[in-house]
Amino acid sequence: MSKVIPAVSFQTARTGASAKNNEMGMRPMQERAYEYRGEQYLLIKSPPASGKSRALMFIALDKLHNQAVMQAIIVVPEKSIGGSFADEPLSKFGFWADWNVKPKWNLCNTPGEDEERADPSKVRAVGQFLESDDKILVCTHATFRFAVANLGIGAFDNRLIAVDEFHHVSSNPENRLGSQLAELITRDKAHVVAMTGSYFRGDAEPVLLPEDELKFETVTYTYYEQLNGYEHLKSLDIGYFFYTGKYLDAIEAVLDPTRKTIVHIPSVNARESTKDKVKEVEHIMESIGEWQGANSVTGFHEVKMEDGRLVKVADLVDDSDPARRSKVLAALKDPKHKNDRDHVDIIIALGMAKEGFDWIWCEHALTVGYRSSLTEIIQIIGRATRDAPGKASATFTNLIAEPDASEAAVADAINDTLKAIAASLLMEQVLAPRFNFTPKDMGPIEDFDYGPGGYKKGETNFGVNDSTGQLHFEIKGLVEPKTPEASRICREDLNEVITAFVQDKSALERGLFDAEHVGGETMPQELTKLKMGKIVRDRYPDLTDEDQEAVRQHAIAALSITQKAKELAATSDTADDDPNQERANTALIDGVRKFAMDVRDLDIDLIDSINPFQAAYSVLAKSMSEGTLKQVASVISAKRTTISVDEAKDLALRAVRFKRERSKLPEISSTDAWEKRLAEGAAAFVRYKDEGRYD
Repeated sequence: MSKVIPAVSFQTARTGASAKNNEMGMRPMQERAYEYRGEQYLLIKSPPASGKSRALMFIALDKLHNQAVMQAIIVVPEKSIGGSFADEPLSKFGFWADWNVKPKWNLCNTPGEDEERADPSKVRAVGQFLESDDKILVCTHATFRFAVANLGIGAFDNRLIAVDEFHHVSSNPENRLGSQLAELITRDKAHVVAMTGSYFRGDAEPVLLPEDELKFETVTYTYYEQLNGYEHLKSLDIGYFFYTGKYLDAIEAVLDPTRKTIVHIPSVNARESTKDKVKEVEHIMESIGEWQGANSVTGFHEVKMEDGRLVKVADLVDDSDPARRSKVLAALKDPKHKNDRDHVDIIIALGMAKEGFDWIWCEHALTVGYRSSLTEIIQIIGRATRDAPGKASATFTNLIAEPDASEAAVADAINDTLKAIAASLLMEQVLAPRFNFTPKDMGPIEDFDYGPGGYKKGETNFGVNDSTGQLHFEIKGLVEPKTPEASRICREDLNEVITAFVQDKSALERGLFDAEHVGGETMPQELTKLKMGKIVRDRYPDLTDEDQEAVRQHAIAALSITQKAKELAATSDTADDDPNQERANTALIDGVRKFAMDVRDLDIDLIDSINPFQAAYSVLAKSMSEGTLKQVASVISAKRTTISVDEAKDLALRAVRFKRERSKLPEISSTDAWEKRLAEGAAAFVRYKDEGRYD
């Protein structure tokens, strides 16, 4: 079997900054969030394990003591996460108050499952809390939803509502919590702090309506800052393993029992499943060694490897015996063993051990089958990215079924392959430093290092902020956003736009398998201008044409420069370094700098001429057989269509812009492929218009 090919590889700088506390006991992320404690509406976007729960404690205590907020209600998606808001002696580390929740007001500690239908007694408890003089309550999303429905929005006036794992919320009217938050914001008498470890706020729908989101001050702490600030973790690899046959045979090639691992097996409804989840767990344990029995205290299975080592396996899949399952869960959550690396070795799960699951020793998150939610993928990867002594590397491996001979299976497998590539591209953006794009000669940005000689007017300038990892790029011809909403999107939401773009199936198909780099017909501009342009227009229809173009340019620049930098970094001298030699994570920045140096005059036309999927194709070509690649390309090219009505209209509009900029119409006989495409599109537009295809 071939090895897993890392699609994303991140080397950390290990500065230790993420764990360093200031004089008030705050880590850098918490200190950054605390600076905005006076905001009525605050959105905190920060990776798993960065300390969001404690950041909220600092902010909530300040609101209760100094901002005349009467009470704080902490809302979490499931009861297990409520433990993150248990009592904390914050004054011991320098803060001026402690975090204390009276036992009766931590509704997540009561017995029973997470409530689909909230327990009436808990809803009553919320009402009793609101009438009391006590300050802090912790409950689930479900309890809060039913409490708001019973008590009314006005009951929460002058309270802080803090929503953890905010990506569970949606602006869709069907999402009750989202609708209730919108009512709270409209009433404007409560404070709201929202927190999320996912950079994709709802995979298909926005969490907040644009007019509501504008009211929020956003604090972002990036994966780049978090991982570089670790003390122990040196590297993170995210890779894909394309297998044929049954996944249970393939898993033996990628499951290393000597590494602390969480295995997520597929849903019984998934294509990869054998439909017998219990036997799948038994097969995985048999591949490790000889079963010795289950520990009477923890419920963990004990499996003896050939070398005599005993591997402890926690089975969270078999739910046939509730008592046994509760014993295993209790053992995993036992605080006495939180810092015991040898407590458990492998956890096998189906729907659990994802969001909010805290096992700092996890080195490998092994997931079978593609997960349709990007948020879920981020959360799974987050299980392995905790920093812990002696933990030098972390890995996320996704087992994906390779296309086989039958046409139906080929279609399904191609879909999964494309989704896996999309997730890879998005994780690359999440792990990359933040970009600041400005037009040429706009001047230096404070706290950015522009290299020897500093900022030079008239030249291509590239700046780095070492403390935040942000990059400043000047781009000739870049359109700047004009409105506050467009500026916010360019500053905070480029990953949202890129998410929509790389998840666009036709863009991925054509960019990978029908593009010029594989002898196909699709030009980069059809993706970077037409596809991305349409996505921005559909996503932000209320923006002006100029602001839509600004968002498009900023998003495609962020994606394409990251991919080009990755490609250059992979072929640079650093790729030949001793793999055992420790080095800071400078590969991407080195690639960006090389790109900036190679291009004497970077302009938006050049960026638009880069296929953002070319680097991803190179990874795919290494991990799939040549025959499979040709088979996939054949399926894709067979779906090639003529210019659509929408594409013709967009091409015609760009042909008008071409004429304005170059004082001539695009010619169909031009040797420039993009100019020829514009001419074809304009001609198709005229034809469709004559046929009455436009209103």
